[in-house]
Amino acid sequence: MTTDTITRRGAGLTKARPRGRGLPFAPALGLLPFAIYITVFLGIPAVLAVLSGFQTKRGAFTLNNLGVFTDPKVLATFGSTIWLAAVAAIIGAILGVLICLALLGLPATSRVRTFTNAATSVLAQFGGVTLAFAFIATVGRTGLLTQFLDNTLGINIVENGVWLYSLGGLVLPYVYFSTPLMVITFMPALAALKPQWAEANLALGGTRLGFWRHIGIPVLAPSFFASLLLLFAGAFSAYATAAALVSQGAPIVPIGIENALTSESVLGRAGIAGVYATGMILVVVVVMFAYARIQQRAERWQR
Repeated sequence: MTTDTITRRGAGLTKARPRGRGLPFAPALGLLPFAIYITVFLGIPAVLAVLSGFQTKRGAFTLNNLGVFTDPKVLATFGSTIWLAAVAAIIGAILGVLICLALLGLPATSRVRTFTNAATSVLAQFGGVTLAFAFIATVGRTGLLTQFLDNTLGINIVENGVWLYSLGGLVLPYVYFSTPLMVITFMPALAALKPQWAEANLALGGTRLGFWRHIGIPVLAPSFFASLLLLFAGAFSAYATAAALVSQGAPIVPIGIENALTSESVLGRAGIAGVYATGMILVVVVVMFAYARIQQRAERWQR
């Protein structure tokens, strides 16, 4: 051992040699179960759904099924679904932002904020037949709230029919699970606003309104629109709640797929369910691509 080596070791300048190089792809093995899950339960079904839209009853390739997009009923179905998802997403986003602003004034460890975070995590996943039953029992024809308003205030909210079972009636259940999802996705961005920015704004003679106009809103805008797109995608693809409340006339695309699967004579074409699914997947892919691009910009302010 030379004197130079001893000096370097004594000064702590030597680098420890790794015992083994290991496998270069070892870290990726942790993602293997998730990749298998996505492939089996998302990738393969999506590919099969798209391929079914380009097949005849005998399995031969055809482009004739795409002609359904010229049908006014099909276009109206997609338009109704987009309208429903957009309205539910906008209302849910606004309510979610108001809740986030209220929570921002509380300490992160407060009981109210902790309870709200836990509640939103649960309510964001509360949907399907259970959610439909909850609204039927509340504002249905014989619901608790319906009976209370009628017996106490003389207000009959179902006088002109049960609005809950219409396309417009789906907005309320959709807002119910969209609002907590907005709180979950937007709250981290709002909490990432640095107090130093507000202090610097006041030190330079700025106002609170000026802070939100020139700093707060521009910084939060990418996160807001990213969350809004996520809410739109979730509402656009929702099925179980709508199927339990509205099952006639195929008012939205997911129910149109169900009707096509149970009766392909709806439009007299084979593979109509696959065509519906293809159009639906294209809309969701465009929305999620825009979400990913906006989220990349929003992450700069959340680091």
